[in-house]
Amino acid sequence: MKPADILIAVLVAVIWGLAFVASRIALDEFSPELMTALRFAVAAIPCLFVRRPEISWPLLIAISLSLFLGQFLTQAYGIAHGVPVGLSSVIVQSQALFTIAFAAALFREMPTRMQTAGIAIATIGLLMICGTVGYDFSVAASAVLMISPVSFAVGNLLLRRAQHVRMFDLFAWLCLAAAVPLFALALVTNGPQPTWHALGHMSPTGLACLIFLGAVSTSIAYWLWGRLLRDYPAATVVPFALLVPFVGSAASSIVFGETFGPLRLAGMVTVVGGIAVMLLARRPQALPKQDLPKQDLPKLA
Repeated sequence: MKPADILIAVLVAVIWGLAFVASRIALDEFSPELMTALRFAVAAIPCLFVRRPEISWPLLIAISLSLFLGQFLTQAYGIAHGVPVGLSSVIVQSQALFTIAFAAALFREMPTRMQTAGIAIATIGLLMICGTVGYDFSVAASAVLMISPVSFAVGNLLLRRAQHVRMFDLFAWLCLAAAVPLFALALVTNGPQPTWHALGHMSPTGLACLIFLGAVSTSIAYWLWGRLLRDYPAATVVPFALLVPFVGSAASSIVFGETFGPLRLAGMVTVVGGIAVMLLARRPQALPKQDLPKQDLPKLA
């Protein structure tokens, strides 16, 4: 990679790590449903200027509901209900485990021995983290948060069907497709009056967090990431995502004074180590190719 592109990859990872902190601050003012809706409303503003990409509405909605709505709503719920920010960033990045597992089950993209070893290592780390659940946050919050990496993985696989479209345009419309049902959900779960009250009494800090989450972390960062994936092999770009949990954990320690017990810290390091093994391993081969439709055989992203 060119030095400038390496800096961009690191910058995106830093932005995504800091987004966990911004989410936690915003959740002091907004419910998980409303905060997530506002995030995507800000990120959907480019829809006023770009055309809908040439993919079907069912596919666009399916990608949006999994990659954006499902991932970020459950993530926000977990953080709002006490899951530490640093730990949340690690759990969300375990999506690599589920992406490889789902690709093997659905597309017969069998993982290599190294990827299988990475899956086993990351699974052990998740089990270690599960051993700390119930002390500073509930089992229910942990269970909901675990939906986030699963939804993220499903979205990754669906996104591979959106071939040959402009990533910036696609992500803008994905955000719009997520924002509409999220606003409806916020009105139903929170009630119209509390929702409008939260919007009318938004603080400058809350507004700044929403702009960062929507415009910077979602629109700009995803666009830059998409450009890198367009210009370089995924195996070259994706490992930079390993920086996200480190940035998220470090920032949470500084801003919120988050600390980790020995078992949880060991579990977090084990998960990140397993993910590193998975991402740095050689790519799997789809077997057998002749039995699958051509469109079902994209490379693992």
